[in-house]
Amino acid sequence: MTSPTTAIALLPDHLISQIAAGEVVERPASVVKELLENAMDAGSTHIIIRLDQGGIARICVEDDGIGIAPEQLSLAVTRHATSKITSLEDLQAVGTFGFRGEALAAIASVAQVSIISRTFGAAHATAIDNLQNRWVQTPSAGSIGTLIDVRNLFFSTPARRKFLKLETTELSHCIAAIDRQALASPHIEFSVFHNGKLIRHYSSSNPNDRIKQILGEEFFANSLPIDQQGTLSLQGRISLPTFAKARADKQDFFVNGRAVRDKLLSHAIRVAYEDVLHGRLQPNYCLFLAIDPHLVDVNVHPSKSEVRFRDTRLVHGFIVQAIRAALSTPLNGLNSSKEDSNTNFPKTSFATKKNNSAFYPIAEQSPLFAQEASMPYLQFVKNALSVSPAPAGSTNTLNDAGLTPNFREPTASSVSNEFLLGFAVAQIHGVYILAQNSLGLVIVDMHAAHERILYEELKAALNTKKIESQSLLVPLTVTLDGEYVEAAQLNQDTLTALGFEFSLTSSTQLALRAVPRLLSDIDPTQLFSEVLREIASSGSAYVLENSRNQLLASMACHAAVRANRALTLPEMNALLRQMEQTERADQCNHGRPTWLQFSMRELDQLFLRGR
Repeated sequence: MTSPTTAIALLPDHLISQIAAGEVVERPASVVKELLENAMDAGSTHIIIRLDQGGIARICVEDDGIGIAPEQLSLAVTRHATSKITSLEDLQAVGTFGFRGEALAAIASVAQVSIISRTFGAAHATAIDNLQNRWVQTPSAGSIGTLIDVRNLFFSTPARRKFLKLETTELSHCIAAIDRQALASPHIEFSVFHNGKLIRHYSSSNPNDRIKQILGEEFFANSLPIDQQGTLSLQGRISLPTFAKARADKQDFFVNGRAVRDKLLSHAIRVAYEDVLHGRLQPNYCLFLAIDPHLVDVNVHPSKSEVRFRDTRLVHGFIVQAIRAALSTPLNGLNSSKEDSNTNFPKTSFATKKNNSAFYPIAEQSPLFAQEASMPYLQFVKNALSVSPAPAGSTNTLNDAGLTPNFREPTASSVSNEFLLGFAVAQIHGVYILAQNSLGLVIVDMHAAHERILYEELKAALNTKKIESQSLLVPLTVTLDGEYVEAAQLNQDTLTALGFEFSLTSSTQLALRAVPRLLSDIDPTQLFSEVLREIASSGSAYVLENSRNQLLASMACHAAVRANRALTLPEMNALLRQMEQTERADQCNHGRPTWLQFSMRELDQLFLRGR
């Protein structure tokens, strides 16, 4: 509230522009981003970026786009002037990168700006400069397209200039901004100069080659492709779980070509990786989401770095399922970077051998379980798992004496052509299985591998059954914020299917009457509150799924074959075959690798062969 002696007055235009600049222009990288978006909207095929002193002294962006007509130049540097939206309908379905009509005016309020532009068919280019706080337009020489030159950033606001970092730091932020735009538009050629020296050049290419150029060959070799089409479209690449890093870098997400940082999207990716990441490691990814522009609002942040989705549940669920599908491919190539580039295993062939009587399923009658039948966890595993019967006429149980007639000893051709994990040759200290495949040596952690097999089978078995409820002797009162009570009411059918039963007692309280039987040992009110928060934020109860999976993982860990357990060759080969058929078999339930590949070349190097 203003005091009685304070008069309300309109701010001068230059101060209004500087306030707007504070929202749009944080550092040189912000200017680079805005200018690149305008150049890309202009239909450019080649963009040249010139930076001096990390962009603090100069940022020059030149493109070969459609250009700006002479009579439009003065409007281009006027606040809230744009050619990209003309109505509220346009704003609700923005299809361009820049659209606010304030970037050039905001930049010009805190830096010295000149523009040279020429349209197709024009006799010459036209220049416009902000000299002494006024724009002066003159004829100029120049090719078709637009050149925007920004010098002495924050010269008019020296207090803000003091907050800029060292030249190398500001340059790195500028390069990151350029890389993001280059990833979004692989068809555009980019050239980047710093202090007159060429430091980056990205030729026009396809998306995969551009990802290799910017994110590196190592990321590309240790990543999986995603191409999921439906109501939405998700494309790009995600890192293998074993390539995850401690830092959350190399995480690029684009919505309709726009680079964004969105909590909903980050949460969806984290949920999708939850079952295969070790500890607090972070996945790398470069993903492109295509969505109807009417279903996403890109006008929620001054720098357009955040978006808001109309149907958060649809987007969140689609991303989770798409990434999980890619990660669930049986033996998706954990050590693809170690394989010879010209080696391609027939990964679709494993499913056809699932019931081949020449190999041995790890069934409940196997000696793998023989000495552990008294374990309480194991009885649950036995009851939950549905073991497929053996084909008629086959004798493929592991407790048969010796080898069955159908067992085939590995041959040179079978090792080379049939199985990714090859054939077992030995066991070390009852912990690791040594196997031979066409590449060389495979080492398998048998407990970790069997743990993943049991875990996936437990999840599959439980997913086919209705989640049972456990009624509480006395209903528990759960006090929640109004938004969570509303989420409970709107999603009552979903919560009932998950095993919760409750009733509304007030605008901020619910009476919880039943919880999922499988998770009845967990604090009911805390579990229910977390599920509601998850539903309110992402539209799905992944907290419940995660809690359930943690319990199943613990069961599988206790039931898996123990270390220091001697296995026969048939048993070891049976384990390898089931690994090849199991989703996410590259990692155990805790995200650690289950197998490693060593090529003959690597083994030769260890022994100095060929030197």
